[in-house]
Amino acid sequence: MLADDHRMLREGLRRSMIDQGFDVVGEARDGDEAIRLAEELRPDVILMDVTMPEVDGVEATRQIRASCPEIKIVMLTMHADQEVLTSAIRAGASGYLVKDCSTEEISSAVRMAVSGETALSPQLAASMLDEVRRLDQPHRDEDRIVTRREEEVLQLIADGCSTPEVAEKLYISQKTVKNHLASIYQKLDARDRTQAVLQAVRMGIVSLD
Repeated sequence: MLADDHRMLREGLRRSMIDQGFDVVGEARDGDEAIRLAEELRPDVILMDVTMPEVDGVEATRQIRASCPEIKIVMLTMHADQEVLTSAIRAGASGYLVKDCSTEEISSAVRMAVSGETALSPQLAASMLDEVRRLDQPHRDEDRIVTRREEEVLQLIADGCSTPEVAEKLYISQKTVKNHLASIYQKLDARDRTQAVLQAVRMGIVSLD
């Protein structure tokens, strides 16, 4: 499903997504309509504009994820804004892309969202780094919260690796990677990869280069 207040952009996205093999089941012109259609249509993924009238994309995401947690939401934004990125993470979005990205990047983000992974455009990854660098870092000599292997998994995720790529680099199975991620989420009180990475950077466990 598409949610954007600009008709031309919605039409362009619709054509692009259909060309990439996706079924576009609906379009919303604002956040209110996005919330209503999400509950009515139950799409697998919503491409959600951040800036919309009435209810913005972040608030719409928060409400949709609360009522329909199975729906994945990929945010589209004009600028790599740190505050919006943090709000979107907390609202439960599964991907964050700047609108000047390619059709292939959007398609990849949608597929990653469906498989439970998170996509961040390079601009937004840099924005996240700018934010976490301002936060107080705990001393690294504190008791280790995650294991060394979990730290390796986290660092590769922070570097933008997918589950198969992490498995290949560490010579472990994808199932083992997913088990490590489940343990990481519990230890860091995170619900997805992006929250886990953000928390890990705050705690000085991994770094974003």
